[in-house]
Amino acid sequence: MNVPPLDLRAQYRTIKDEIDRKVLEVLAAQGFVLGPEVESLEKEIAAYSGARFGIGVSSGSDALMIALMALGIGRGDAVVTTPFTFFATAGAVSRLGARPVFCDID
Repeated sequence: MNVPPLDLRAQYRTIKDEIDRKVLEVLAAQGFVLGPEVESLEKEIAAYSGARFGIGVSSGSDALMIALMALGIGRGDAVVTTPFTFFATAGAVSRLGARPVFCDID
């Protein structure tokens, strides 16, 4: 079976005007880090998820790190994860001094 790759162009076309406008606003304001758009996103994420706070991070790797840190994962801990994942999953565990333990159904 041939599974086609994700077509982000088709997705982009449906929201192109909104995306282009927002990107240009951020570029004009130079608000790349901790700017008003980030603050707005964090509030929207918190409201959407029912959490007190939302925290914007620069990447999925940072998101994994902050989640592990919030759980108190650190040196000497073992974290069970799947081997069928992006390398950043095990990398985040290792960067905190913990040991990734790969587990699969077989």
